[in-house]
Amino acid sequence: MAKLTKKQKAANAKYDATKLYTLKEATKVVKDITYTKFDASVDLSIRLGVDPRKANQMVRGVVTLPHGTGKTVRVLVLCTPDKEAEATSAGADYVGLDEYIQKIEKGWTDIDIVITMPSVMAKVGKLGKILGPRNLMPNPKTGTVTTDVGKAVTEVKAGKIDFKVDKQGSIHTSVGKVSFDPIKLEENAREIVNSIIKLKPSAAKGTYLKSVSLSSTMSGGIHIDTKSVS
Repeated sequence: MAKLTKKQKAANAKYDATKLYTLKEATKVVKDITYTKFDASVDLSIRLGVDPRKANQMVRGVVTLPHGTGKTVRVLVLCTPDKEAEATSAGADYVGLDEYIQKIEKGWTDIDIVITMPSVMAKVGKLGKILGPRNLMPNPKTGTVTTDVGKAVTEVKAGKIDFKVDKQGSIHTSVGKVSFDPIKLEENAREIVNSIIKLKPSAAKGTYLKSVSLSSTMSGGIHIDTKSVS
């Protein structure tokens, strides 16, 4: 087992890893126990009482965080020429079609979000093997396949994110940066949790929110009382 550094020991002494904190308390604690020199991400982990192997228990959705993620989101819009100006004016970092499809086929994936149009999905679809494993493949359910590319870019830049339960029945997503005020972290986290609660599958039985925890890039997990977020 690796030895803890002085900073890690000091951080661990500031909270009780066995205690259940309220969400409000946790957003303050995560700032206290983060010792990185860079502005670390703050992540929310939620374990759900669902079986994601069953189609009727899949949980997936989109949410716009009231205070954004704090991250610079690199957006690629694959569209027809008549939509290029709209995408560019909305703030897309890369706009085009065939040339970017060729770049991606050669291994380029230096992007965070891909937005495209229904009319060009036949071309974009062949990128599934490259974009799919990186969670970059456009999907109508997340609003990344649309004729209104300008609106889609604006929403993504403003803090719109998508989430999906993994094979273990958990959802992991960012709620901001350590530099955020605790209240902003709390409001972002509540927005995500409320969205997940609304998506509870009717086939899910028993406890839906099994556990919730908050952590930063280099911190331990802070366990949260589920009653304080629902």
